[in-house]
Amino acid sequence: MGRTGVGRGVVLLAVAAGTVMVNAQGPVSDPLRSIAERYVRLILAVGQHDADYVDAFYGPPEWRTEAESGKADLRTLDQQAAAIEADLARAPGVPPVAADADLWLLRRQYLNRQLSAVRAKVAMLQGKQFTFDEESRALYDAVAPVHTEAEFRTVLDQLDSRLPGDGSLIERYDRYKQAFVIPPGRLDRVFQEAIRACREQTLKHIELPPEERFTVEYVTGKSWSGYNWYQGGYRSLIQVNTDLPVYIDRAVDLACHEGYPGHHVYNVLLEKHLMRDRGWVEYSVYPLFSPQSLIAEGTANYGIEVAFPPAERLALERDVLFPLAGIDGARAQEYYEVLALVDRLSYAGNEAARRYLNGTMDRAEAADWLERYAMYPRARAEQRVRFIDQYRSYVINYNLGKDLIRAYVEKQAGRQGTPARRWRAFVALLSSPRLPSNLK
Repeated sequence: MGRTGVGRGVVLLAVAAGTVMVNAQGPVSDPLRSIAERYVRLILAVGQHDADYVDAFYGPPEWRTEAESGKADLRTLDQQAAAIEADLARAPGVPPVAADADLWLLRRQYLNRQLSAVRAKVAMLQGKQFTFDEESRALYDAVAPVHTEAEFRTVLDQLDSRLPGDGSLIERYDRYKQAFVIPPGRLDRVFQEAIRACREQTLKHIELPPEERFTVEYVTGKSWSGYNWYQGGYRSLIQVNTDLPVYIDRAVDLACHEGYPGHHVYNVLLEKHLMRDRGWVEYSVYPLFSPQSLIAEGTANYGIEVAFPPAERLALERDVLFPLAGIDGARAQEYYEVLALVDRLSYAGNEAARRYLNGTMDRAEAADWLERYAMYPRARAEQRVRFIDQYRSYVINYNLGKDLIRAYVEKQAGRQGTPARRWRAFVALLSSPRLPSNLK
């Protein structure tokens, strides 16, 4: 969405219905297969009550048809979720011949926590109200830290000194950024070059199936700036929202976040390594409002830094993307210094959502807050409030997710971690059933 997007996937790929998979030791019975199938069917059934809930599905088409044929009531769905939870608790543990007991343990924890999030979502659909932090903990297995106005003002003071002139700070910032808008006629050329560069960097470190690919569309009328719709079969549709000006930094951000090594690669690796190779059918569905989203958004945002450390990104922008956009590359350094300051205000967006959803701000006050403390021009602030209306506490997955993923990957890479070791830790995370609470 700023997944930069969220949405429903389509059924393209059937999953084998067997209950036996193979590893290096030979056939291994899957004690969780039936539970995993019931979990997938449950997600599809809940999706009939919320059009945003099922972000992607590429399992057996008849499961989707079954869910659509009759809208099960929410009370029944909660009972089904509770029954699956109970059966998971009683299910046998790791297969005795499995050489990867750690992944099996993570799988069980993943299913258990995802089921807990399903029950929280069903409760919300039935009218239960959570505070912002209660909701994020229940759905995403994490709570964002609280930040004060004083913390943001410190950053704003530094930004104020970088942007002298007439008018309010947000007016000066908005005027400054106008010089870095990608002209509409150049947008696709710039974005395609950013995709090419991101894919090239990613393929140096990640082996992807030869048939993987995605297509790009430019759309309007959305609450998000970009979106990856994973289709299954290692394919994605990426949409870029052009309602508002697209700034030059968004080319790499969106190409990495939505594509390489972000959402597209994340979904491809899960499909390849967990769903196809292992037969873990629960990975044929992606419920948006679940702990999986913090991992998805966090890896997509941190993946930008993995693919392009600051010096490499600056060189790409200055020498390639700025000229393609018709923007003076000599200004790239100063532009990214200003953006680095603004990035330190990212948690102001969480505070706006927290206060708005907790009822201590109305929508106009939330937009005012985003203008004042997050440096959102008014139109973008109002778009963000619409996003909060639609996706609520999902906003924590971007910045908190990125911070948790960065800390985890850098810990795995070691104190003197090289870029190669950072990539290895990052790829291992993309291919595993790890939860946000497992990152600490």
